[in-house]
Amino acid sequence: MMDRTTDFFGGMIYAYSRAQAIEDGELVDVSDIAKRSGFKIPVAVTRAVWDQYIEWTDTDNDRQTIQDKSGRLCDVLWMLYLACKRNKEESYINYELHVIPRDGSSKSPTLVKLKSVICGGDEGEPVITIMLPNED
Repeated sequence: MMDRTTDFFGGMIYAYSRAQAIEDGELVDVSDIAKRSGFKIPVAVTRAVWDQYIEWTDTDNDRQTIQDKSGRLCDVLWMLYLACKRNKEESYINYELHVIPRDGSSKSPTLVKLKSVICGGDEGEPVITIMLPNED
């Protein structure tokens, strides 16, 4: 027997799981480091957040200023942690932090906006995803 939703819309054609997104590299699982920042549930960042605000190479150090990706990741996580403390009942949290853009020339940080969503993971467990404001 089908439920009313399936009766109306038909069966699911395709579902892309969080695990698949992590395996494909569309999401980067940062749960281990997030635990050290105080998070108790799995945390991932989108590829766009990783590439723009976390990733940092020796070439970036040569062209811009000395940074490292673990420090940049800790900044992203810590600012989210503080935003979560201020917005305990929210499932969507917009927050800001200062980051040196990975643009090949910047040496000073600029204010950037990120958002996080807490929702059900592949098994319905709570998970957090950090993304750009225009991502969903």
